Amino acid sequence: MAAMKRSGVAWALAGVVAGLAGIAVDYALASLWNQQHALAAVAGLVRDTVPGPLENWGRENNGKAITIPIGLALVVVLFAVVGRATRRFWWAPVAGYGVVALLGTLAVLDATAGQLPQLVALGAGYAVSVVAMTTTGERLRRVQDLDDEQAVTPLGRTRRRDFLTIVGVVAAVAGVSTVVGRFAGRGRRAVQDERAIARLPVTSPSVPQGARVDARGVRPWMTPVEEFYLIDTSFSRPRVLARDWQLRIHGLVDAEITLTFDDLLQREVTEDWITLNCVSNEVGGGLIGNAWWSGVRLAPLLAEAGVQDGADCVLQTSVDGWDCSTPLAALTDDRNAMLAVAMNGEALTIEHGYPVRTIVPGLYGYVSGTKWVVDMEVTRFADVEAYWTQRGWGEMGPVKIASRVDVPAEGAELPAGEVVVAGSAWMQHTGIEGVEVQVDGGPWTAAELGTVPDADTWVQWRATADLAAGEHTVTVRAVQAGGEVQTSAVADVLPDGATGLHSVTFTTS
Repeated sequence: MAAMKRSGVAWALAGVVAGLAGIAVDYALASLWNQQHALAAVAGLVRDTVPGPLENWGRENNGKAITIPIGLALVVVLFAVVGRATRRFWWAPVAGYGVVALLGTLAVLDATAGQLPQLVALGAGYAVSVVAMTTTGERLRRVQDLDDEQAVTPLGRTRRRDFLTIVGVVAAVAGVSTVVGRFAGRGRRAVQDERAIARLPVTSPSVPQGARVDARGVRPWMTPVEEFYLIDTSFSRPRVLARDWQLRIHGLVDAEITLTFDDLLQREVTEDWITLNCVSNEVGGGLIGNAWWSGVRLAPLLAEAGVQDGADCVLQTSVDGWDCSTPLAALTDDRNAMLAVAMNGEALTIEHGYPVRTIVPGLYGYVSGTKWVVDMEVTRFADVEAYWTQRGWGEMGPVKIASRVDVPAEGAELPAGEVVVAGSAWMQHTGIEGVEVQVDGGPWTAAELGTVPDADTWVQWRATADLAAGEHTVTVRAVQAGGEVQTSAVADVLPDGATGLHSVTFTTS
């Protein structure tokens, strides 16, 4: 009792518990209403205001896994300060938690133009924190008003029990709200339920005969959905029901078009094997995948809208506000640029953009691959700046020729003799006509290629080498259709994709 009476630790604890209860209530209500919670909105605001190089680093190194824990740690410290301040100032909870609520409000307004449910959830969380701290502080003050003799009387025990009971109740509110937010968010459940019964006019994929080369350890030619790389800027991925989805095509067009999901599916569906890779993919990296995409071609839609002279790009916008500027020519030529509704024969997952996303062969995703797309403005590059181009990335985003060694793995130990070397190469919308391998700095030799259905997919390759015992290095380079050889010049991913040749070193014995 004397320790509680003399120390500010109990006040700090009360401040932290009350503050976290408010955050948990906001999280639960936002999840139940299928909205982004305030902490995620604040994390997004921070992401949008940090210097470009720092944001680029975070994008390439899973910055989300760092930002939210750091943010929580900072607010815990702030809540502890609020709790200790309440010992002297009755208004400390109103002001201290108000700072957090104000920051959350600004972030919500910036991210979503102020959807009422998010603001209501935030207000409820703020109210819970203030009431919880005020009530807990009143009980704690009654405990600390006792002198040393009173502290050991039944009165002292009763007041301590009252304080601990209030702290327990507030902690329980925080815990239950967190569980509700995590597991009872009806938005995600509704989307998952809708996906489960979706009947889309698409076909199941069938990997072309000969696409896979005979080499154990090569990554699958068709990338499973659960293994397909994920890159996006949303801290809380949008959950959009197909029945609520709409796409607006407007800007420099003769006739604006608004499509519902049913409208979209009334149009001719196209399907194609298309490889996607991220501009952040390092040489030999894994931010690449190949899938069977189903959707509706964009070229006829834009033709129907009537693109006006002078337009050279389309500003695509996601439901969460992310945008990219895509070269108009890539959406209107003969490639299968599409509004995709399915991946590998099934409706898109939430993570991959359900219900509709954009796929554009031959472009990096940062200028083309808009998930949860809801708006397309036909415009001019001179008149717009998109999310990543504002942060130092290139404007046009064409993919670069690349290749990768999958086997042997780096550092592998193999028997001496004939060693199989294999991997993949890609240059979407141009195609690969050859792959060459080099062993220990020797001559370049041609590899065997798998078959591909078109120029928009990667190609698997395979070669063999007779190797004596020792350490060896294998390097690969690709040759695109038309004869251009992959460059050995090393360049970073910023501003428009990495270049260089991939090598692996291994030993034989």
